[in-house]
Amino acid sequence: MDMTEIVKLQGVQKNFGKFQALKDVTFTVDEEQVVGFIGPNGAGKSTTIRILLGILQRSGGEAKIFGKDVWKESLAIHKRISYVPGEVVLWKNLTGGGIIDLFLKLHGGRDKKKRDYLIERFELDPKKKAKTYSKGNRQKVGLIAALSVNSDLYIFDEPTSGLDPLMEYVFQDEVANLKKEGKSVLLSSHILSEVERLADKVVIIRQGEIVETGTLDELRHLTRTTVTLATEEDVNKIASLKGVHDFIQEGNEARFSVDNKYINTILQEATKLGVKQFEAVPPTLEDLFMRYYEE
Repeated sequence: MDMTEIVKLQGVQKNFGKFQALKDVTFTVDEEQVVGFIGPNGAGKSTTIRILLGILQRSGGEAKIFGKDVWKESLAIHKRISYVPGEVVLWKNLTGGGIIDLFLKLHGGRDKKKRDYLIERFELDPKKKAKTYSKGNRQKVGLIAALSVNSDLYIFDEPTSGLDPLMEYVFQDEVANLKKEGKSVLLSSHILSEVERLADKVVIIRQGEIVETGTLDELRHLTRTTVTLATEEDVNKIASLKGVHDFIQEGNEARFSVDNKYINTILQEATKLGVKQFEAVPPTLEDLFMRYYEE
C-alpha cells in the first residue's frame, strides 16, 4: 500500500438481497486531499460511507482506511477518524454541550479551546436540551464534535443538510482549515458549489458505479466552455466552425458553447473578424453533473 493512500476502495460491491446497491466502487483519498463524493439520491453514496465506517459489510471488493481492512479493523480505524452523517441523532434529554463533551470523551482526544471556538462560530446554544433543537442545530452538534477532535481523516455525509447558508459557509471555512492542516477529507454533498470550492478531486457515482473521477480541471475537458463574442465584422462566420454548438446571435454579438479543443481555432478565426469582446466561462461542476444525470 502506498502510504499516501488514506482511503482505498477497489471494486467494492454491496447487495441487499437481489438488489445490487453498489456494483463497482473504486477510488482513493490521498494524504492531505479533499475528495468530493457526488451523485443523486440513491446512487450509493451513503452505502459506500457506511461500508467505510464498518457499519455494513461489503459483498465484494477491497476497502481499506490507513491500510487496514474497514470491517475487521474498524476499532483501530475509528480512533483516527471523525464522521458526521446527514441526519445527526442525539440523546433528547442531554444538552447540546453535554453531548459534544460526551462525543469528545468517547473519542479520547478533546480540545476544549477548539470546542468553545466552534460553539461560538456555529452560534449554538450549548445549554439547551437536544429535544428542543431544530435539524440545523442537531447538525451543528455533530459538526462541532467532529471538528473539535484532531483526526487524520474526516468523513462528512451531506453534513450541511438543514444549515442556513451562513452556517454552510462557516462549515466550508472549517474544512478549508483542515485542508491547510494537511488533513484528509471525504465530503459527500449535493451542494455542488461546496464541492467546487473545497475539493481537490471529484468522484461521481451513479447507480452504484463510479462514472468519473478526477480533479475539476481534468473533468472540465469533458464538457464545453461557454463563449460570448462580439466582433466588428459579421460574427455569423463563427457559427459553422467545428466544435461550435448552440449558436445564438444578436447583431454582432454571439453566445455559443464550444468543445475545449477547438477554442484556439475559434480565437484565430475571431481575430480575423476584429474582436471587440471575448469571454470564455469554463463549465461548472453543475454542468458536468447534469451531463451524467440527463443521460
